Amino acid sequence: MLKIYSDMLDWLEQLADIIERISRHDPDLARQLRRASRSVILNTAEGMDARGRNKPAKYTLALGEMRESWAALEVSVRLRYIAPLDAAFEDRSQKIIGTLYRLAHSHSR
Repeated sequence: MLKIYSDMLDWLEQLADIIERISRHDPDLARQLRRASRSVILNTAEGMDARGRNKPAKYTLALGEMRESWAALEVSVRLRYIAPLDAAFEDRSQKIIGTLYRLAHSHSR
C-alpha cells in the first residue's frame, strides 16, 4: 500500500466538515467536490494494483480529481463559503497532489 493513501483518507475525513459548510451556500459545488474527492481515493486504490498502462492512467485520473477538488476549495474560499484553509490542510493537499503527479509520471517513462 502507498504511504500517501492513509494521508488521503485523513484528508477526506477532514474534508467532510468543509463540504458540509459549502453545501449550505452551494449544494452543486459541494456535490461536485464530494464526487471528485472520493474519486481521488478510489482511483488511487485502483492504481495500486493496476498493471501496464492502466497504472499511470489511474494515477493521472486521481491527480485530475485532486486538482478539481483543490480548485473547488479555492473557489469556496474566494466566494466566502468557507474560511481560508488552515496551513496543515493546505500542506497535506499539496503533498497529495505532488505525490500523485510523481506517480502518474514515473510509470510513463
